[in-house]
Amino acid sequence: MANGGGSGGSSGGGGGGGGSALRMSSNIHANHLSLDASSSSSSSSSSSSSSSSSSSSSVHEPKMDALIIPVTMEVPCDSRGQRMWWAFLASSMVTFFGGLFIILLWRTLKYLWTVCCHCGGKTKEAQKINNGSSQADGTLKPVDEKEEAVAAEVGWMTSVKDWAGVMISAQTLTGRVLVVLVFALSIGALVIYFIDSSNPIESCQNFYKDFTLQIDMAFNVFFLLYFGLRFIAANDKLWFWLEVNSVVDFFTVPPVFVSVYLNRSWLGLRFLRALRLIQFSEILQFLNILKTSNSIKLVNLLSIFISTWLTAAGFIHLVENSGDPWENFQNNQALTYWECVYLLMVTMSTVGYGDVYAKTTLGRLFMVFFILGGLAMFASYVPEIIELIGNRKKYGGSYSAVSGRKHIVVCGHITLESVSNFLKDFLHKDRDDVNVEIVFLHNISPNLELEALFKRHFTQVEFYQGSVLNPHDLARVKIESADACLILANKYCADPDAEDASNIMRVISIKNYHPKIRIITQMLQYHNKAHLLNIPSWNWKEGDDAICLAELKLGFIAQSCLAQGLSTMLANLFSMRSFIKIEEDTWQKYYLEGVSNEMYTEYLSSAFVGLSFPTVCELCFVKLKLLMIAIEYKSANRESRILINPGNHLKIQEGTLGFFIASDAKEVKRAFFYCKACHDDITDPKRIKKCGCKRLEDEQPSALSPKKKQRNGGMRNSPSSSPKLMRHDPLLIPGNDQIDNMDSNVKKYDSTGMFHWCAPKEIEKVILTRSEAAMTVLSGHVVVCIFGDVSSALIGLRNLVMPLRASNFHYHELKHIVFVGSIEYLKREWETLHNFPKVSILPGTPLSRADLRAVNINLCDMCVILSANQNNIDDTSLQDKECILASLNIKSMQFDDSIGVLQANSQGFTPPGMDRSSPDNSPVHGMLRQPSITTGVNIPIITELVNDTNVQFLDQDDDDDPDTELYLTQPFACGTAFAVSVLDSLMSATYFNDNILTLIRTLVTGGATPELEALIAEENALRGGYSTPQTLANRDRCRVAQLALLDGPFADLGDGGCYGDLFCKALKTYNMLCFGIYRLRDAHLSTPSQCTKRYVITNPPYEFELVPTDLIFCLMQFDHNAGQSRASLSHSSHSSQSSSKKSSSVHSIPSTANRQNRPKSRESRDKQNRKENGLQMNRIMPIPEEHSNQAHEYPHG
Repeated sequence: MANGGGSGGSSGGGGGGGGSALRMSSNIHANHLSLDASSSSSSSSSSSSSSSSSSSSSVHEPKMDALIIPVTMEVPCDSRGQRMWWAFLASSMVTFFGGLFIILLWRTLKYLWTVCCHCGGKTKEAQKINNGSSQADGTLKPVDEKEEAVAAEVGWMTSVKDWAGVMISAQTLTGRVLVVLVFALSIGALVIYFIDSSNPIESCQNFYKDFTLQIDMAFNVFFLLYFGLRFIAANDKLWFWLEVNSVVDFFTVPPVFVSVYLNRSWLGLRFLRALRLIQFSEILQFLNILKTSNSIKLVNLLSIFISTWLTAAGFIHLVENSGDPWENFQNNQALTYWECVYLLMVTMSTVGYGDVYAKTTLGRLFMVFFILGGLAMFASYVPEIIELIGNRKKYGGSYSAVSGRKHIVVCGHITLESVSNFLKDFLHKDRDDVNVEIVFLHNISPNLELEALFKRHFTQVEFYQGSVLNPHDLARVKIESADACLILANKYCADPDAEDASNIMRVISIKNYHPKIRIITQMLQYHNKAHLLNIPSWNWKEGDDAICLAELKLGFIAQSCLAQGLSTMLANLFSMRSFIKIEEDTWQKYYLEGVSNEMYTEYLSSAFVGLSFPTVCELCFVKLKLLMIAIEYKSANRESRILINPGNHLKIQEGTLGFFIASDAKEVKRAFFYCKACHDDITDPKRIKKCGCKRLEDEQPSALSPKKKQRNGGMRNSPSSSPKLMRHDPLLIPGNDQIDNMDSNVKKYDSTGMFHWCAPKEIEKVILTRSEAAMTVLSGHVVVCIFGDVSSALIGLRNLVMPLRASNFHYHELKHIVFVGSIEYLKREWETLHNFPKVSILPGTPLSRADLRAVNINLCDMCVILSANQNNIDDTSLQDKECILASLNIKSMQFDDSIGVLQANSQGFTPPGMDRSSPDNSPVHGMLRQPSITTGVNIPIITELVNDTNVQFLDQDDDDDPDTELYLTQPFACGTAFAVSVLDSLMSATYFNDNILTLIRTLVTGGATPELEALIAEENALRGGYSTPQTLANRDRCRVAQLALLDGPFADLGDGGCYGDLFCKALKTYNMLCFGIYRLRDAHLSTPSQCTKRYVITNPPYEFELVPTDLIFCLMQFDHNAGQSRASLSHSSHSSQSSSKKSSSVHSIPSTANRQNRPKSRESRDKQNRKENGLQMNRIMPIPEEHSNQAHEYPHG
């Protein structure tokens, strides 16, 4: 003891106190340890040597060599290595049990006091009754004063308690900050424990020089204050005292103060701070980081697992490094904390390598119980954690916008087929440099095939899982900065109306989140487009567009009834196809050369300003090798409209936008770079590039690059402006002097003047029985075979009829339409058809040959096969079974010379003034007459397909591979098959230039306008109107037709002539714009062939050689004079199937000398009409008047 005191004394004045403290602890420790003589002498000699030494050294006892207590000159320490762990532990135990005893004592006293007061109250009440009211008044007054004092005291304590509750509550900002701060400091204290765990379990430390001890002390002072607030706010003090967080504080806070007092550190139970990790989930919820149940559950499981793991490792670290107390701490082993963590993990996982194990009895006893609990926790928690992590959205991040790069959001029906079709067209190399990133958003994670597709396009495509109906997901894909949002529809759904409703809800959600976003959506049903007009922020002037698949699909098919093969040509024009070169001289070579053409827009050079449209069109075709079919014209009030082949009266303005057919975007640049001074003598169009002799308006945006919208310096016309200036307004030629001479008082049209109209008719008046139809010679008509029943979804037959009833046809040119199908289905469609003239219905089935013969299908101009039952079949390969069976049924039919009754009137197919001797009287000459069809193979048919692969079943004699793309198959190339999938390309085409959609809609719908769509949305039917100069002017627009080269003014070019010469002659002479050829499949063969199939050639080159059997696609001007002649005729080619069938589309302008006198009676008028219409309705016996072409509704002047 003297040595210890000497050490303390030699250390200076400050060490005296420390020496006395050590002397006291040495006495206590001497009573605890029993040492033998040898150990005492050894200890004495060690003390003597240490006191004589100038510097202190560690004290090593022979049987406690693992206990190393460093001693320095500044810090006095017990020279005999006495351990003070029990002092640290005692401070925690005294605090815990002392507080517990006080709480229990307080509760006991409070209970006894309550009992006593209750008994005393009863005694006083009895005395009050005995003593009377006078004495009771005097005794009750001090009692009332005491009760008020107690109430005041209770109120003060309650206020303090409420204040403490607010301070630690996470409902207030202060409480949240305090809770988060306590958790952060707890983790900080745990980190300090990790650092100190590398030191011995017990060591001497100077508080004034140990930085970590100072930090730990500051943390624990804060914990002590927070403990006081929690204690005050607790309702049940006993349960609060037994809480896990309270126990953690009991065994971690008091030992720190003991460490400061004894200048000694003991790791002890500081590892209990790891239990604070259990609150990690609550902290993240306070900070609004965790919001979903799965994320909360995952963090809870992880925090419980990790905190239990770290806490158990701390206990093993303590007992293994200390040893068993009953073994005098001699069976200890040196293990780091992280080795203990490793030991606990291999123990929980039941692996137990045995490289690290517990040696102490306490450690092994703890491991026995921990294996039971740890194994259960590991077996239940780990699989659940893995499951939650596995169920987390793989595509749940947020889009990071790239500077200088646009992005679009694609949502809706996201499948492998829809995405692959979209990407194939959107990212096509012919689009120039597409610097747009595509972000797909869908609430279902992609399958492996779709995921592989995304990975192949990872540089431009990203996928995120979510819903556009969720604003949070819209924020994730940065919809507010997106260039556009495209919504894909499921074309094969069983309920089209439900699919449209879903897409409309998507539009509402997106527009509600960001009203200015441009939206392009697909719609299945035409009548559902009206619902988009109810969205306040929907604005087609700002680029919003709805691509109605039913409207366009049936519009394409209707145009094929007027010019067979046109559906294929138009579908190829707005679809991006790569050029496939074929050396062999086959029909595929010429077809694929045309397929590589697409539709583009580009601003015209200033060199074209002041020239007429035909002049510029000819110059572009001959010199620039470009085909211009339309322009965007700006009127005097700066309103823009698209004019298709407007004629020679219109002059090109500065900054006019042209619509071109070309093979790629670079070719169309020639129209912008062309300079008369520099390029007038250049013969190679590839040399026409940007020159420096004139100022080019480089700031003028090009429609070839991906622009958000095509504005071109003008606004589109609103429906409320002039009726002639509509968005979808087809080619109006202003200032025509012939309008006043038209029979405006006898023709009836709808209120917009765009379609022929008649008073609504009851369906019973247009129904033909089989016997009535059999006794009626129908010719040059359109037969529509429709499969459907009372439960089938409506396909919208109005969209098929409207283009066939466009007002740019004269009444006598309208083809009679006969529907063959279920009367129950047609009754549901009739409400939208009852305002159209020349429509009849034959109840029956398209599979019945008797019904087909009754409607003279062998004499029709076109047979259309549709089905409304396609989407109700699960097996996709069977979706088109009805249409395929009907098509094969018709092709296998045989016919007699059924045209015999027409032989006497065959001259009706060659109107007066249309013979070869007078080619200048008309632009086109019809073929001599329509011969008889003896086999169904020669009947012109167009079949609608849902599944592209089913096209292989339509032609049994072709060699198409089942994996061949639709556009490469023979039925599609010939125009006898059409699938709605080809319309997918319109989404990307509309995004890059919304004028393309306007142009396509104008060509195929017959002239639907926003005004008409709003009217249909209100009344679901066309409204008749008086013929005014404004509405009659709407008739003056172009239409598509087919010209025959076998006879007529172009017959001299038909035999070996050049297509370019035909193009220029038709344009100069008749203002007709040619843009393609419909050629016999085997026309290139030197030997005659019996094959009647034709295929489409789009935009042939100038030097392309013509053959006599070719039919030419052209854009024809409206003919005012044709309506004034009783003998005029426009016959759309249905003989394109056969060279022997010798018929084509004929449009005539007969001289006024051939005008017939008006019939004087209804009988003679009906007879004259039937003769003029090519005997479309030659009746052998009379049938109800309603079927006589409605002649009473449309008298001819």
